Amino acid sequence: MMLQRNISICISRLAISLLLWLTCLSVSGQKLFRLEKDSIPLMRGFQVSFDLFGAGLLQLSDYGQYEGALRLNLHDQWFPIVEVGYGKAAHERDEITGITYKTAAPYFRVGADFNLLKKKHQANRLFAGFRYAYTSYKVDLFRQDLFDPVWHWQSDYSVVSEPCSQHWLEVVMGIDSQIWGPLHLGWSVRYKRRLAHNDGVIGKTWYVPGYGVTGDTRLGGTFNFIIDI
Repeated sequence: MMLQRNISICISRLAISLLLWLTCLSVSGQKLFRLEKDSIPLMRGFQVSFDLFGAGLLQLSDYGQYEGALRLNLHDQWFPIVEVGYGKAAHERDEITGITYKTAAPYFRVGADFNLLKKKHQANRLFAGFRYAYTSYKVDLFRQDLFDPVWHWQSDYSVVSEPCSQHWLEVVMGIDSQIWGPLHLGWSVRYKRRLAHNDGVIGKTWYVPGYGVTGDTRLGGTFNFIIDI
């Protein structure tokens, strides 16, 4: 009951936040959800993209992700999007705690972007958007040579395949610039807010696939290679 009540509170807060955010996007008396009336068709194709930043982070550090996205183009104004990825972490013997932490799992996000530029029918875009995200993952935790205060000897501590999950919201700002023909590069800055989570017996997981190093709120970003289709 407590978990259901917490989820209900989070969903209510999310709905209120999205309503306020959408209200703020209405500028110069223009109706936010009204598409501009011109000769440009509603369906303008779609984009596929790959996040280079997350993949590079995975090669250079002990955590990161592979992520791709499919984004629909509605009149160069609204862009519904689905992002799917696979996050991994292998944090060996933390300098402070001595804990080894491992996890690997898929995640997904769904949401939409809104083109903020006045001249929308061009190759370059400035956008704001939101995402709802979820992941279900398992954690392996290991600590060697832990001192037992009762028996006064060294022992090991481990947690294997502990099931965890997390729901979160992201508010997104970014740009999308044409490089050549259908090829684009883009980046985004993301403010992430955790809505509900289950850390199992661990108490607090160190890394959540798709979210990053844990905390109630955090900033993140992507650097995307994009193909217009």
